[in-house]
Order: sequence, then C-alpha cells, then structure tokens
Amino acid sequence: MIFSSLFFICVFLPVTLILYYAVPWRFKNALLLLVSLVFYAWGEPVYVLLMIFSIVFNYTAGLQMRDLKTLAQQKKRKAVFIFTVAVNLALLGFFKYCDFFLKSINSVLGTQIPLRNIALPIGISFYTFQILSYVIDVYREKVPVQTSIIDFGAYISMFPQLIAGPIVRYDDIRMQLESRRIDLDHIASGAMWFIRGLGKKVLLANNIGMLYDTLMAVPVQERAVVSTWLMAGAYTLQIYFDFSGYSDMAVGLGKMLGFEFVQNFRYPYLSRSATEFWRRWHISLGTWFREYVYIPMGGNRCSTPKYIRNLLVVWFLTGLWHGADWTFVIWGLYYGGILILEKLVIGTWMKKWPAAVQRIYALVLIIFGWVIFSSGNIVQLGETIASGFGGFHTAFIDSSTLYYLGTNLLLIIVCILSSTPMVSNVYELLCNRLKTWGRVIGAVLYCLMFAASVAFLVNATYNPFLYFRF
Repeated sequence: MIFSSLFFICVFLPVTLILYYAVPWRFKNALLLLVSLVFYAWGEPVYVLLMIFSIVFNYTAGLQMRDLKTLAQQKKRKAVFIFTVAVNLALLGFFKYCDFFLKSINSVLGTQIPLRNIALPIGISFYTFQILSYVIDVYREKVPVQTSIIDFGAYISMFPQLIAGPIVRYDDIRMQLESRRIDLDHIASGAMWFIRGLGKKVLLANNIGMLYDTLMAVPVQERAVVSTWLMAGAYTLQIYFDFSGYSDMAVGLGKMLGFEFVQNFRYPYLSRSATEFWRRWHISLGTWFREYVYIPMGGNRCSTPKYIRNLLVVWFLTGLWHGADWTFVIWGLYYGGILILEKLVIGTWMKKWPAAVQRIYALVLIIFGWVIFSSGNIVQLGETIASGFGGFHTAFIDSSTLYYLGTNLLLIIVCILSSTPMVSNVYELLCNRLKTWGRVIGAVLYCLMFAASVAFLVNATYNPFLYFRF
C-alpha cells in the first residue's frame, strides 16, 4: 500500500484517524502499532513476521544491555550489542544484497551459482536504520531503554515513515511516544503537508515521469543528444517530487497523529555545491551516516588520508544503501570523490565564483549523478553517457525532441518553479496580505489540489514510487 493510492486515501487513512482520535490516550500507541502492521502486511503478509521478529528481538536486546550494568559485565554487554547489530545487518544483507553478491561472484569467478530471487521487504532499509539508531544509542547510554514493547513496536513500524522515511532516530521521538500534542491546528497543518506532498507526487512526479519513461523507451542508438539530456532532466525532477512528495506526506501524517518528524528536503536543486546538495537532500539519511558512521570513524578530526578514507567509506555505504547494484556504488563514490575535491582542493576557489555559476556547477553535477543513479546496470550507464555526448553519431536535436519538449514545456516550467521556494513564497505572501481572505483562498487552493490529485488517480495507470526499489 502506498500513500498515493485511492484505497489509502479513501479507506485506510480515514478509518485509522477515526479510530485513533476515538480511543483513549493509553491505547493510541497500541492502535498505531496494530494499524502499522496491517499497513505493512497489506502488500506482503509474509514479511510482517520479519517485522514482528525485529521488534521483539531488538526490544529484548535493549533490555539485556540495560541489565548488564556492572564493570564485570561490560564484555558481555558489548557482545550483546555486537550480536544485535550483526543480526540486523545480516537480515538487511540477506534480503537486499544476496543476489547482488551472487551475481558479482559469478561475474568475477565465472561460476553459475543460481540466484535466489528473494523479494525485498518494503522499507527494510529505512526501519533497519531506525532500529540501529536505537540499539547504538542504548549501548552508548545516550537514551534510556524502552520498557514498553508496544511503544517500541510503534516506533519501529510506524506507517507514516515506514516505507520511505524520513529516517527517525529514536532519540528524536522517544518523548513523543510518551506524550504528544493532538489538536485541530496540528491536524490541519498535517493535512496541508499531506495534500502538498500528494500533489507533488501525483500531479508533478507522475507526469514528468511519463516523459522520462517515453524518452527512455527510445533505443539509445536512435536517441538525439538533446533527448538524452531532456530525459536526464525529467528524471531529476521526477525523483525529487516523487521522494520529497512522499516525505511531505509522511510529515503530514505524523502531524495528524501528534508526531513531529524532521523535514527531509530543503530545495536541494538551489545548492551551490555538491556538499550543500547533501545538506539539503535526504537530510535524515545524511544525519544518520554522520552520527553513526562518519563521526565514530574520526570524522574530519584526523589526518588527511584518514579523512579521505572516512568520506569514501561513508559514500560507498551511502551508494550501497540505495540499491544492490554497482551503479549505486559508483554513484556513491562519485559524490564521495566530488566532496573530497570540494573540501580539500577547490572549495576556497569555488566561493569566489558568482552565485549563478556555483548553482549551474552544482546542478550539472547533480543531473549527471542522477544519470548514474537511474541506470539499471553499468552497460546501460555507459550507453546513456555515450548517447549524451554524441557517441552513437545521432542528431544533436531532432523532430521528436522538439515535439516532446514542446508538449511538456508547461509541465517542465511548473516543475522547475515548484522545486524552488517561489510557489511557497507567493502563497505565504497571499495569506499575509489578504489575511482572512488569504486563508480562505489558500484553503480553496488546497482543496482543489486534493481534488485534482484524486481525479488523476481515478484514471491513472501510471503511479510508480521510485524508492520502493531501495
């Protein structure tokens, strides 16, 4: 089940909210756990058993680490911690990377080990990192152990951010599990966040995604150079509105349930460097790697060789986290290499560039990064790069390119403007200047956006969610 589906919008969410608001406070977390397990089991009933195992196993591990307090028990406590982390990573590795490693072995050694074709449990990358944040922080004694398995289960399985984040660290939410504010202001704010995210996903990401798929279907040997870069630009916009739209919906759902989640995107395509881009894109993932990998390895408070090593390890893992293919590893190391150059070589020089030049520089790197990211394999990556630079001796621009550009020009302009604060600033100005009437007009606009999104979904045959792959 995905948020941008009619069943979720018209059945699951209304029923959940009615029950959630109706039950007494002491039962809200139990109800949240129950509906989250139903939400997860809806698409893959078998893997809900894996979710339940993860909840029980890590809850028990936390209690064990709490009870091993004395100095004499520290080795055993550390052993429990290492075993717990290993089990969680082993589960993630088995389900997500088993066939990737087998394919790599077959390719290197020439063997023919049969692939397992194991279905990937939805959201396992996200909830595994949430579990690890809890386990690590309990071991560090940064947070107290959660003694309620209901509250712990609600944290791990919480449906608003289960599938695509944001990755919520236990330390950021533990107080909200015990006490949170649920009132009309939060519900209204949450509804606005949800509708805004739904509009991003359904009206923008889905439509620009159809342009990307259309251009992708053109044989690479026949695709004009400009068509290849139009395709790359379409994917750049699609993945932003797809992922940030889903994150906005998650934040909105959290608010309606009384939770405050971190904002996962801050207009990343306005960045002036690759370094800034990763402060604005998938913020919760960057924060997780910084807190639990980069800083423990020494961060930047070490020698230059170790600093470079730390960055490369983090970006190798970032790429691998996104998907089980070498193109994702290449994408991660691509950004690792760029960040090393920016921090150690060209950073001071870049700051002297005009702001427009910095933004163009960053956007070119970002678009090229998405070319790597979107490629299904290394062969396809090589063909796409060759196509973008005239490697197949195709036309620079042809009639089909002009047709797709012309028929989608308005959509492209709307997407570009919506990826900046311009639309939000105009809306805020409208509300502030017109006061009461501004709020009324704003409410009407949100209702129209919701109605348009639902209308699109009624007739839609195209409603993918890119991060299901990861």
